[in-house]
Amino acid sequence: MRRIPWTRPRLEMLAVQTQPGLSAAQLMLVNHDLTPVEKERRQWGSWNFVGFWIADSFNINTWMIASSMISGGLSWWQAWLCVWIGYATAAAFVVLIGRIGAVYHIGFPVTNRASFGIWGSLWPVFNRAAMACIWYGVQAYIGGHCVYIMIRAIWKSWDREKMPGPFDPEASSVPEYVSFFLFWLGSLPAIWFPVHKIRHLFTVKAFFVPPAAIGFMVWCIVRAGGVGQIIKQPNTIHGSDLAWEFVKGIMSSIGNFATLIVNDCDFARFARRPKDALWSQLIAIPTCFAVTSFIGIIVSSSSTAIFGHAIWDPLDILAKFIDDGSSAERFGVFVIALAFSLAQLAANIAANSVSAGSDLTALLPRFVNIRRGGYICAAIGFAMCPYNLLTSSSNFTTYLSAYSVFLSSIAGVMATDYYIVRKGYLDVRGLYDARSSGPYYYTMGINWRAYAAYISGILVTIVGFAGAVGQSVPIGAVYLYNVNFFCGFIIASIMYWALCTIWPIPAVSTCWMEVGDVLDDIDVAYDAKLGDNCNDATSTREGKLGDRADV
Repeated sequence: MRRIPWTRPRLEMLAVQTQPGLSAAQLMLVNHDLTPVEKERRQWGSWNFVGFWIADSFNINTWMIASSMISGGLSWWQAWLCVWIGYATAAAFVVLIGRIGAVYHIGFPVTNRASFGIWGSLWPVFNRAAMACIWYGVQAYIGGHCVYIMIRAIWKSWDREKMPGPFDPEASSVPEYVSFFLFWLGSLPAIWFPVHKIRHLFTVKAFFVPPAAIGFMVWCIVRAGGVGQIIKQPNTIHGSDLAWEFVKGIMSSIGNFATLIVNDCDFARFARRPKDALWSQLIAIPTCFAVTSFIGIIVSSSSTAIFGHAIWDPLDILAKFIDDGSSAERFGVFVIALAFSLAQLAANIAANSVSAGSDLTALLPRFVNIRRGGYICAAIGFAMCPYNLLTSSSNFTTYLSAYSVFLSSIAGVMATDYYIVRKGYLDVRGLYDARSSGPYYYTMGINWRAYAAYISGILVTIVGFAGAVGQSVPIGAVYLYNVNFFCGFIIASIMYWALCTIWPIPAVSTCWMEVGDVLDDIDVAYDAKLGDNCNDATSTREGKLGDRADV
């Protein structure tokens, strides 16, 4: 029998739908999920963004960050002040980067091409995709713990069998891994829905989860004998230790947003108008996360009054309520754990699945779209060992800080490129142009200026990171690492601006000029003819804005 070769038609069966007339190189840059969002899919208004952040803020991860500050020695009000400062700062960074997507209706993988280059953008995209996949596993494992609590509320004997084999029996058990699998499996259907429609999931979560979280806080206060026992607990560290723990608390809050800062474009591009993604996010982020963190802080502080020591994981507190609770109390635990599992599901889809899906789409657009990328992310998250990052509060905050080291430099380059160097101007069709004459091709498709700035931002804190994982390093490096996001962002920004000043780049404007308001439908094929609704940046500049662009 003659062997049938692996032919092009067979590959085409796996390919995603894309527009005709694209060159071979463009097939590595374009598919439906990477092109600007058309008007029909721009369905996110201001209240959708508010609902999104209300839903996203109510998750176990947010509670654990605030609670870990209590475990680190801060009093409840010091921890809450860290939260307000940290998330207000994060909100400013979110809208700073998200405006690019809100104006031009393109996601992070495409906006990144303007600063890092058509092919140079692949590394930052891969970097964030890898982080999102790891974080997906962590969030899914926390969600699995919620399922574990739900089942234990029904069958208290669910936790008796320990995990045999290569897994650490002190970290996990068979029931915990089964619960992790059940949560992971239950999350898969949510990945199927397109991004512009999942806003309904956040609406449901916004109505169900907050009352459950508030009920949990009231329950803990009652068991602690009132708020008096909670608010009287002082900080357990003093002097410079207190000051640096305060700084680390702020940076942990910002670190929690490290991926959301750079990937806000993936959601903001669905905004009806740019201002819908501005004030709604700037106000909702610090408010929602401060409220959620306050609940986490009170719950963690109440654990000291109830059990004699601070418990930084609220699910551990729920587990203790099962051990000594009545059947009615166990039902209450079940409802709260169910709400938390929904919270984890929505947060994981928003912060990780969509992010990784967008990034993986950009890495292989011919065969991967956001939906397929989301399922790849879920598979990687399941295959990793997320429990290793959650064995202690110190491991957890160290991971968050490491997260910021790499993404802050990317955010610094992107913000400086858009606001200072280009003054808001992007040649949208050029973002899909793989020819050497394209405005974002630079040197072999890579903008070396962006990479020099990116590496500079990482190097300034990498020594301190070695100290955070147990190596002996100078104390100055540790201090720089404690403010890692700001160091990475500022150093990368200054370096990129300086290099672009000395060695100018093409496709920039001499005055502030955003042309995203004329985008309707775009054909990025090289031989596409320009029509009445043309989105070609050159024709737009000539026909609508005169000669204001310096290209």
